[in-house]
Amino acid sequence: MKVAVIGTGSIGRAWGISFARGGHDVYFYNRTPDKAREAIEFARAIVGDLERYDLLNGHSAADMLARLHVARTLEEALGGVGYVQENLAEDVALKRQMFLEMERLAPIESVLASSTSGIPASVFTDRLVHRERCLVAHPLNPPYVIPAVDLVPSPWTSPAVMDWTAEFLTNCGQSPIRMKAEDPGFLTIRLQGALYHEAFRLVAEGLADPEAVDACIRDGLALRWSFIGPFETADLNAPRGVRQFVERFGQQYQNLYPRGGPFAWDGRVMDDVERARREKLPIGDHQARQLWRDKRLIALIAHKRVQDKNDRRAES
Repeated sequence: MKVAVIGTGSIGRAWGISFARGGHDVYFYNRTPDKAREAIEFARAIVGDLERYDLLNGHSAADMLARLHVARTLEEALGGVGYVQENLAEDVALKRQMFLEMERLAPIESVLASSTSGIPASVFTDRLVHRERCLVAHPLNPPYVIPAVDLVPSPWTSPAVMDWTAEFLTNCGQSPIRMKAEDPGFLTIRLQGALYHEAFRLVAEGLADPEAVDACIRDGLALRWSFIGPFETADLNAPRGVRQFVERFGQQYQNLYPRGGPFAWDGRVMDDVERARREKLPIGDHQARQLWRDKRLIALIAHKRVQDKNDRRAES
């Protein structure tokens, strides 16, 4: 399938690698053609490492590079395209104009996605005739290494488009995170933002220095979060699961945030979270999953130590 990447900065060029890894012909378009050519040169510099670590979905570096092309015009990029990934600056007027052009030039059956990191798709697709095929696919940079992608519908995005895009991105090696409705910040930015707010507060109030905050994440929370999320972390931190975790520690967390976090962790939301966790992990498998978590932590820490030793050797 032909894929168009509109805008070839750090996000656009990284997306191109992911799409080519999925077996698609990628056409880079930038108003400055040299920038589009630089995207291919960047791919040429990195694909050897990706191939060495088996991160090209079984494709060779040479095959992947052969799928990358420069489009001289927007018409060339969008003609016969099946999927478009827009990566322009965070400017509503600019995105609105580009989506009008994309609708005019791309086939009616193609999907039009934006990499915006916080603007809801409804803001810049509201004037389109076929706006049901538009959505946000917001990556964490670089997407060819970090698989998570916020997949965010507008109020008029077709469920079939959401399904198709999720499957398409999965086949490219990504991990789509589907939202049920749009919300500024999506999932990744909103959660990251909450952590940033608290990190800056701790430093501003003289409670810790930045390195201590970084160490808390790098050498603590991130080790678990590299393979399990906050709900599973809580679920595994109490013998009977997430409800018992909240019974034990919920009030403590509420007391920490009397202004910033008054949302109660009980009632319907507790029922929903517990039901979701028990569907994912029956309580009878709880201890086995805890052991799995510990073994993953051991393997991850061992890997980090080997890499740290290698770094020190390279520096000496």
